[in-house]
Amino acid sequence: MARRTTKNETGIERITPPVGNAHDAWTTFICLNCRKINYEYIGNTLLTPEEAYNTQRWECQHCGYVHSKDSGLPQSWEKSWFPELLAPRELTVERFWKAFFKNATENPQAYWKFCNSCGRIQPSSHFSKHAGWGPLEKQMECRACKAAINAILNPQRTSEQLRESSIRRRIGDLIVSEYEEKLDVQSLFDRFGGKCFKTGKQLDITKTGTWHIDHILPSKYLYALNSRNAALLSDEANANKRDQWPSQFYTPQELVELARITGADLALLSSPDPIQNPAVTSDNVNRAVDRYLAVRNTTDLPKRVEEIKKVLQDYSLCSLLDKQHKAILGLI
Repeated sequence: MARRTTKNETGIERITPPVGNAHDAWTTFICLNCRKINYEYIGNTLLTPEEAYNTQRWECQHCGYVHSKDSGLPQSWEKSWFPELLAPRELTVERFWKAFFKNATENPQAYWKFCNSCGRIQPSSHFSKHAGWGPLEKQMECRACKAAINAILNPQRTSEQLRESSIRRRIGDLIVSEYEEKLDVQSLFDRFGGKCFKTGKQLDITKTGTWHIDHILPSKYLYALNSRNAALLSDEANANKRDQWPSQFYTPQELVELARITGADLALLSSPDPIQNPAVTSDNVNRAVDRYLAVRNTTDLPKRVEEIKKVLQDYSLCSLLDKQHKAILGLI
């Protein structure tokens, strides 16, 4: 889809963040002393937990308490902690701060981001993926604002743009179709205890539309939907997941549990970067070409040839074509 211009066609003005730009990362913490929420600007480079522990001094904007490895824990905690456990440099305090900063920075999903449409700072999971956009690689507007913007802009998409999106999905489905299986919904509910895997919300199997079957490894990367690649999610969680790679949406602990429940490959699930399905074979690709070109009207054939050739080139799958099918697509 062609990138739209910066001209405001929606009536929704862009909001400038209080510091940095809309791509930058933030984190949030609840003050140990006054228990009020704070937002801390991180910038265009994510912190490792070790860096955060060694370098960060997060001062509460409400009471001034400094959250740092050099700080003791609040004196008000003496009601439930022995005083000697609260002093700076004590082992208990050192371990506390290491875990505190790890929770805030251990993976991209722990970070927050500014929405330049509504002005709220929200968890990064509330933003859709956009490769190359800032340290979090997320869109500038949150999903709620994006839904409103799309309600205005989507009708402006050309029929050709909509068709291209549909074609890509259809050809991807043809490539992996032999690995698809008819899932038993009741078995899926049983495996996940009838709960949304991400939120723990209890789901009702009879209320379709309130729950979804998630491609754990997205179909965008040519993974089929089967029992090893299916998770039960609520409508809201599924909307947040979309085409994100598992490690970009699920926590490390959740990935381990997913692998346990489904039998999926944990190394693949936990890869920090998406990996296109390496199991796609030459037979898959050649068969997909045959099926896509099996049309009744010969006037459609030249267009179909160009369509599938473009998709295979985008997926870097042309090398899997045999000589005959390369000739059919004009690649030799």
